[in-house]
Amino acid sequence: MAMPGTLALADIDHRAARELRLSGKILPLERIIEVVREVKTGIIIETELEFEKGRYIYEVEILDDDGLVWEIELDAATAEILKIELDD
Repeated sequence: MAMPGTLALADIDHRAARELRLSGKILPLERIIEVVREVKTGIIIETELEFEKGRYIYEVEILDDDGLVWEIELDAATAEILKIELDD
């Protein structure tokens, strides 16, 4: 399957996302959310799946109890946290 350089989760049709998950190239979003909740509590307000620098990356934005928005990037194949930062 050919994929453009950067994809938002909403831009990937359900068949392509399912194929990526079933092929083992990405973890289910449910697993990613479990990992995010281990490091930051709050309301998830946005998720994106991108292909960047040769790998798939989930970006999750979460609104914490103090009203701050955090961006958490995770490797989509391993759930390794790559970055946690306050969103501008």
